[in-house]
Amino acid sequence: MRKTYLTRRKTLFDSPAALWSTVVLAFALITLLVRIVAPGLFSRMAAPAFGIADALTTRIHAFTQGFADAAALSAENERLVAENATLAAENRTLSQKATDLAALVGSALPAASAGITAGVVAHPPESPYDTFLVAAGSDAGVRAGYEAFGGGGVPLGIVSSISPGFSRVTLFSAPSENVAGWVGTSSQPVILTGTGAGTFSASVARSAGIKEGDVVSIPGPGRLPIGVVARIDSDPSSPSVSLRIQPAIDPFSVSWVTLRDTGATFVTATSSAP
Repeated sequence: MRKTYLTRRKTLFDSPAALWSTVVLAFALITLLVRIVAPGLFSRMAAPAFGIADALTTRIHAFTQGFADAAALSAENERLVAENATLAAENRTLSQKATDLAALVGSALPAASAGITAGVVAHPPESPYDTFLVAAGSDAGVRAGYEAFGGGGVPLGIVSSISPGFSRVTLFSAPSENVAGWVGTSSQPVILTGTGAGTFSASVARSAGIKEGDVVSIPGPGRLPIGVVARIDSDPSSPSVSLRIQPAIDPFSVSWVTLRDTGATFVTATSSAP
């Protein structure tokens, strides 16, 4: 009987399942004992491994982020290159336009570049009616009789008096001022009479065929536009019509003028320059 019991016990311990169960149980008991005796042992033992893993993860992230940053920088560089090419093209276009405009203005007003540019320091209502006070006088070479031009070469008036640092410009549109000119494409000269605030009036033959919108010009070199026909008043019994002319430039908004020595003709044409 005892032999049979020993044989069964030996068979039980020789079984693989029983062996593994014993090993697992022993490991669990040892682990439990270590946790009781030294609670932080496992965390201290695993800390270096976790630190290495964290460092490795950080390095991998930085490495992969480098590729992402490089791709973003490459895309940004391509965008900037394209934008620079567009701006260069626009700059060439604007430069060409400026060159063409300078050539056009230069051909229309060959003497404009030789003039004296002066800022307007007072205009109506700060200055007397239809006059400008400009910051250039005899010290800058300005002389009485110089003609004043606004933007685009539009004639404005004549220098009527000067001081060392300033000049007074009497506009062609000053009340009762008279200047010879033309209306539209007609070669027949007309007398333009200033009516104030940049406006003029003129009387022309009905047969001249003048219409609203016709350009009014005065001698330049050539014909220089000074205004446009805004209204035509007529009397059926009269052979002539009256023109109401609006200025090409609003005299209240002029901030600078160019003074040139072409005004001798206008000094004799105007009747009451102060």
